[in-house]
Amino acid sequence: MRPVLLRRNFVLSAFSIMLFRITSANFAKSTIPAIANYFGTKGRYEEVNPYLIDDILSVNKTLSKPPSPDCRAIHLTAVIRHGTRFPTARNVRKIKHLYSLVVNEAKDSYTWLREIKTKWVMWYTEDMDGKLVEKGRDDHRHLAVRLATSFPTLISKDNFLNNRMKFITSSKHRCVDSVEAFQEGLHRLWNIEDKSYSHEINDNLMRFFDQCKKFIEDVENNKTALQEVDFFKSSDEMKYVQERIADRLQIPLSHMTADMVEAAFFLCSYEFAIKSLNSPWCNLLDEADAQVLEYKSDLKQYWKRGYGHDINRKSSCTLFHDLFRRLDQAAYDFRFGRVTEAVTVQVGHAETLLPLLSLMGFFHDETPLTARNFHKQQGRSFRTSQFVPYAANLVFVLYDCSEGLRLQFLLNEKPMAFPGIDHPAPLYRTVRDRYGELLKGCNFEKECELSKSSRKNTEL
Repeated sequence: MRPVLLRRNFVLSAFSIMLFRITSANFAKSTIPAIANYFGTKGRYEEVNPYLIDDILSVNKTLSKPPSPDCRAIHLTAVIRHGTRFPTARNVRKIKHLYSLVVNEAKDSYTWLREIKTKWVMWYTEDMDGKLVEKGRDDHRHLAVRLATSFPTLISKDNFLNNRMKFITSSKHRCVDSVEAFQEGLHRLWNIEDKSYSHEINDNLMRFFDQCKKFIEDVENNKTALQEVDFFKSSDEMKYVQERIADRLQIPLSHMTADMVEAAFFLCSYEFAIKSLNSPWCNLLDEADAQVLEYKSDLKQYWKRGYGHDINRKSSCTLFHDLFRRLDQAAYDFRFGRVTEAVTVQVGHAETLLPLLSLMGFFHDETPLTARNFHKQQGRSFRTSQFVPYAANLVFVLYDCSEGLRLQFLLNEKPMAFPGIDHPAPLYRTVRDRYGELLKGCNFEKECELSKSSRKNTEL
């Protein structure tokens, strides 16, 4: 069902209206690759919310409404991933290798292959290295407008100008640029001419994984921590994809390595996410191939950022406690006066969101993801394509209702129930009870402390 659009009497500059409409029109006109729903953490936000393809500023009124008519929003905390970015230098090198392989060895057996060899130009450079692209800035500009439309009493010009909105970001340039683009979207929305943006850089919160010694030792620097990914790279499923792509290109199978297959998959995703193009490179893979590569990506995220190792989740204890500290403070301020911090916007990475979601019990499968159960995991909950695209967002809204304070959680602008709680917007005390053990424990210093054996190995 097409969402009901919520319209407000916003005053937008002519330039803003033109920018938003042109961007939206470009999405509507682009041809979407058949494999676009399998790009994992490299997917567009529009694939999670397809109605945005027609109108990038549309808001589903039925999804963004308060828990009940008597409820009033008093605080909002949003944890947001940065917007669409360029490939890292490492992936650019893989893409260059793939391009050279195709141009020099592939047979011109298809129209799309001839287009790659004669028209497509290798435009990715290593100095791009994960920087935010213009589409990524639009991701945050547009998200800011939609959230302001959904929660106008909190994300308001008055709260913005009176410093009741706080902005926090990771130190990485793509995050800093994203949080500034978010504020730029609000400036354009409210016709604010001052172009200065304020934010706090806090890597302890937004890049907690860099500060967690146990995670670094046991997962990041442990060659066996991701062995399920390595096993899957050598699986029959991956070999079959390599054979199919080598056959399409008519090149020796030995030249189509697992890395080259992944490079082809990434190249299609980058071309689509950055330029909204159904690139000729996307013809190298079909939907069956994409499902295999999506699973490989999910295996990596599961074992490095999700449920695979306990420390993955526990590394986010700092951010978890910060979230509830802000909610507790808003509840206290509301009870004894006025809420001084109406909105907190925190911008980080997929690596920021995934551990927190896992710590809170979202997208948990009874059977762990392994290299051997690809076929059994087709209906898995842990599918990053569906919940951590570029600009993915976790929004927690605290409401004052007749029965007391209620907390609503929205993932990518859609309400989602807390695990183990049936009500879509439960009483805040119910949520605190649900996470009682974590709130009493989940001590970052304790969880991230190296064991004595690990400390000895590190010293050696």
